[in-house]
Amino acid sequence: MLSLDSPDWTQLRHAYGSAEDIPALLRQLRNFPDESNPQSEPWFSLWSALCHQGDVYPASFAAVPHLVAALQSDPTRATFSYFLLPACIEIARSERRIEIPSALEAPYFDALKLMPNLAAQAVSAGASAELCASALAASAAASGHVPLAALLIDVEPGDIDAVREWVLNR
Repeated sequence: MLSLDSPDWTQLRHAYGSAEDIPALLRQLRNFPDESNPQSEPWFSLWSALCHQGDVYPASFAAVPHLVAALQSDPTRATFSYFLLPACIEIARSERRIEIPSALEAPYFDALKLMPNLAAQAVSAGASAELCASALAASAAASGHVPLAALLIDVEPGDIDAVREWVLNR
């Protein structure tokens, strides 16, 4: 895993250029910041830089192990983006056949392998549909089931009955 103190972050790219700003944002995740609105930081900046309109970057792959490490510290405090952002990064990587820089590949995939267990720890009775869907999507993406992960993300809770009806009546 690339250290948050490594000068290599300045050489990595994200949607807006140098990823030198990403370590400071990732450090904030250990405090499980509020995610009550779409503009909540550091999530807004992380999403904008690392998974911008479905595009992912070398910094995206360097960030995932840090997202997972923060999640590991207390999965019960996780909000949906701890699962959704890594899932979306993996979906984009897989669907667009993006190569991961060799130095980032093993830490990235090692972090993804932890997602199913972390999802099981994070989701409990009474969890929101958003958290459940994102945890399941991360588990599916980490297990190589990218189309399933994408479906779990794409189907909004309000559309579930219509999707089920379509499946049952086709």
